Amino acid sequence: MQHTMLAGRFHLDSRKFAVEEAPVPVPGPGEVLIEVKAAGVCLSDVHLLGGSLVPLFAASDTVTVGHEVAGVIHTLGPGLKRGLTTGTRVTLEAGKTCGQCAGCVRRRPCTQMLTAGIDYDGGWAQYTLAREDSLIPIPDNLPFDQAAIIPDAVSTPYAAVVATAGVRPAQSVGIWGVGGVGAHNVRVARMAGAAPVIAVDPLPSARERALAFGADFALDPAADDFADHIRTATGGRGLDFAFDCAGVPAVREQAASVLGLNGALILVGISPRPLTITEGLTFNYLGKQVRGHYGGTPESVSELVRLVEVGRLDLAPSITDHFPLAEAADAVNRLANKIGDPIRLILVP
Repeated sequence: MQHTMLAGRFHLDSRKFAVEEAPVPVPGPGEVLIEVKAAGVCLSDVHLLGGSLVPLFAASDTVTVGHEVAGVIHTLGPGLKRGLTTGTRVTLEAGKTCGQCAGCVRRRPCTQMLTAGIDYDGGWAQYTLAREDSLIPIPDNLPFDQAAIIPDAVSTPYAAVVATAGVRPAQSVGIWGVGGVGAHNVRVARMAGAAPVIAVDPLPSARERALAFGADFALDPAADDFADHIRTATGGRGLDFAFDCAGVPAVREQAASVLGLNGALILVGISPRPLTITEGLTFNYLGKQVRGHYGGTPESVSELVRLVEVGRLDLAPSITDHFPLAEAADAVNRLANKIGDPIRLILVP
């Protein structure tokens, strides 16, 4: 077993990112060492490296980036309870409970969920540690690159649709921003039976992709007759749910304005900027709502693995390109600047 490895490390004090040599971690009680086979590059990673996403619960001044990870169990730590074995193919949940807050102590929902690659070391590395409760075994027919993006890229919009919103068949849905998260929001909304599914994106290529992924309509938010299109598509009722997958104030304003009676704006995209809704009386009169959303539910990743395994969801079209781990900075730049309009870029250690 080697003692050092390559890892994409972000230094919080200097805000410098580098792929550098780091010690191979040793699993403690209840942990396993994962040999990473694929790791996704997410806009949250771009925000972290750019300084607009600040870790809330970081335990160190340097963190290995990456919260979308799949690989193979390499080494078992002591005190495991699940009967895990080396060689098992797994994907990792994108976060873990803190184990220390009042919720955790009482075995209730954690109030300080920790995010991999932000609050603790993630998977842009040859090896990474994982607590055994965060591991989801994956079938042999699920490629590592597709398995890696299920946590977050797919599980975040999945939980937004089925849990936070609770979309039912025939309810109308609008999705703003059809990038890595929004593209999967379109697919999940259609799978949940939403009708119509309306994608909104300023990029023609993203609108084309939305239609290919199952949207009934794909609109340009800058079009003069945008609101008219929404009214026509929804039979004059307005949207039941609007999903902001971009995290942009202007998106939230526009999305809230086209909600119908009891419609809800679901904040899927993260942003450090203030949330403002300038709509007046009609927001109250129509009983509109705004709901925050972050990540997936504990069941999301397992359910999605099952859906992929039985053929309900094909994630192959979501993988845009692969990069060696050493070229992580290039992958971040490509995503940040939307070069080639990527859905998901994958790092391969």
